[in-house]
Amino acid sequence: MPIDPVDGLEKVKEGESAPKRVGHFVGNIVYAIIFIAFKIAFRYKVEGIENLRQFDGKRGAVVIGNHVSYLDPAFLWIAARPKQWVRFMARDNMFANAGGLAGQVISRVGAFPIKRGSADRTAIKRASAMLKRGESVGIFPEGTRRDRGTAAPELHGGAAFIARMGKAPIVPSSIRNVDAIKRKGERMHFPKVTVVFGAPIYLEDFDFLPKEDRLDAVSWYAMRECYALRDNVNREEVDMKSLFPEARDFSTELSGKILSRPIA
Repeated sequence: MPIDPVDGLEKVKEGESAPKRVGHFVGNIVYAIIFIAFKIAFRYKVEGIENLRQFDGKRGAVVIGNHVSYLDPAFLWIAARPKQWVRFMARDNMFANAGGLAGQVISRVGAFPIKRGSADRTAIKRASAMLKRGESVGIFPEGTRRDRGTAAPELHGGAAFIARMGKAPIVPSSIRNVDAIKRKGERMHFPKVTVVFGAPIYLEDFDFLPKEDRLDAVSWYAMRECYALRDNVNREEVDMKSLFPEARDFSTELSGKILSRPIA
């Protein structure tokens, strides 16, 4: 019998809370195991969590990050827990791995599938509905990991589009030292890992730009924030042209503008 990767997640009454929509009991067990393992192995810590916590119980948020390691979603997921769930969009083929067992595990901690390389309207609508219910949705705009040795990841605008549909802010994030855990051809290492959340970005702050440029500009600015967090540098020091050679560069249009809002 085929396994439904989202069975039980969306088949609920509209007013139910996030813990009821997601397998709360299973999620807590998975969280406890991963949290303890990461604390021991990577001396894991979180900075800037208040940038995400300010939306808890008030509104949804799109959490984005640069994608370096297969462990990225796990680090970000436990960083938001136990108060908030980040529902990650994951490639649909991941839900079929291990005969569907992988899909059962990641779906029970809130992940949901998206068809790669296409405009998956079902996934986009689901993400938008989650945001409107006050949940957090996790997206990696690069679409693929940089550790795969393939062409440089593209800068996709899906996160900004979903944020607009869900009327939600974007919270940039990054995971320092995660790339040092396992490099191609090397054994596994156990560096100190830090998850960092940056100040939220609101799409309406980009209304000074032509309408047709806004989503691309939001995506570009938000990813620049992620890389600035990773390297702990000023945003202007991030070389976006090298990171995303095929993407439009908004350095001129956004020069000198700070479009992320720190907590007052």
